Amino acid sequence: MGHLHIFDMDGTLLTGTTANLEIARHLGTLPELHDLEARFAAGTLDTRGFSTEIHRLWRHLTPAVVATAYRAATWLTGITDVCADIRARGEHSAVITMSPDFFARHLLDHGFDGIAASRFPPMPFTGTLDPAGILTPADKVRIADALLARHGLTTGQCTAYGDSMSDAPLFRHLTNTVAVNADHHLAGIAALDYRGTDLHAAYTLARTLHTA
Repeated sequence: MGHLHIFDMDGTLLTGTTANLEIARHLGTLPELHDLEARFAAGTLDTRGFSTEIHRLWRHLTPAVVATAYRAATWLTGITDVCADIRARGEHSAVITMSPDFFARHLLDHGFDGIAASRFPPMPFTGTLDPAGILTPADKVRIADALLARHGLTTGQCTAYGDSMSDAPLFRHLTNTVAVNADHHLAGIAALDYRGTDLHAAYTLARTLHTA
């Protein structure tokens, strides 16, 4: 039986931090990023406005800086092993994140079948940012449904792994859900709650939700 596994990145695969925080550390723009995050939390900036601001703030960003930030970040252990096991079973894996694609696409090296992330122009940012390419929490449901349709699967043949309220729409849409080091908001609507640093342990727990 086929199955699709959908993983969030920030706070889930990437532990205790976000792609934006890691990049800001390497660029020396943490104060500016914290200001943007405060505005986002206050509701004066939405996901598209936030991305527009970091596109402006990081206009000189290079692929080398992104690669360095990616390698220096703290990730769950076992990511590559989980992707390999999913593929060996004839199942599918994907990452859906609202974070920038220039960071998230590095996860393809672990063996994920696909990455869906907010689209930015090539670095350094001389091109304009298209707001339509910036993902919202609702887009996670839309992308998941498109992936399920592509593989001929139902929502009952899909497991989502996430950590925050941005994952809530997808968690409410699916039956098989695993909160990974999540806050109480998401843990309260997840089928299972995992705390730890090993993705394989969370994945093993998730497999109890469905027939392999």
